[in-house]
Amino acid sequence: MLPAGDNQSSPPATVVAAQTEPATPEERGDSLQGHQRYQAAIAAYSEVAHPSAAVWNKMGIAYQMMFNLKDATRCYKESLKLNPRNPLVYNNLATVYDFGKNYGAAEKMYRKALKLNPRSAVILKNLGTNLLTQHKYAKGWQVYQEALAIDPTIFQDRSSPRVQNPSSLADRGAMNYYMALGCVRTGQAECAINYLRMALNEGFVDAKKVAKDEQFLSLRENPAFKQLLEEQKEQAKP
Repeated sequence: MLPAGDNQSSPPATVVAAQTEPATPEERGDSLQGHQRYQAAIAAYSEVAHPSAAVWNKMGIAYQMMFNLKDATRCYKESLKLNPRNPLVYNNLATVYDFGKNYGAAEKMYRKALKLNPRSAVILKNLGTNLLTQHKYAKGWQVYQEALAIDPTIFQDRSSPRVQNPSSLADRGAMNYYMALGCVRTGQAECAINYLRMALNEGFVDAKKVAKDEQFLSLRENPAFKQLLEEQKEQAKP
């Protein structure tokens, strides 16, 4: 369609490509990080003459995604030197400590983060997981509920970068069980069943206990829930 006022006898318009400035090292790093090219992203971020707190944090994430905890810690601490009031960086540093099984130090970092942003469902979820890993089940479940009150979908899959939880099989079973509880309390049946399946496979609970658990009453007529319990009973047969 021609613009208003033109007619078919008018000469074609000349299209001129817009001139764009070359990407900065930080922009290149962000793009590479988005494509999970973490080593290349670090190289790009390292070209920034005077890295900001944000750049140090992003570099820390790249190192962490490559399981380089030493350099990830160094970068997060450099970020906090420049901006000691960023709760997300405290959270990120805490996840490094969690991965290194330094759970006490991680808990302190999560609590520092929450002092700065007490309404962060993500940080509350991470703290809850940390407490469960320390076998502080009542406290962990309480924190999970606080996270759910802020964001009922917090236990659903997210697209943000994550590293695998290094906890033992039993600890992961506990986490998945309490996540299932959180999902069922917010009416997310599919989410609850998915976490229950993992908790059952990890041996934290068995099918008989789940079937009798009043907390999962709302799932009893759900076909997927029934199928899950039947599958578990079959697997338990000698």
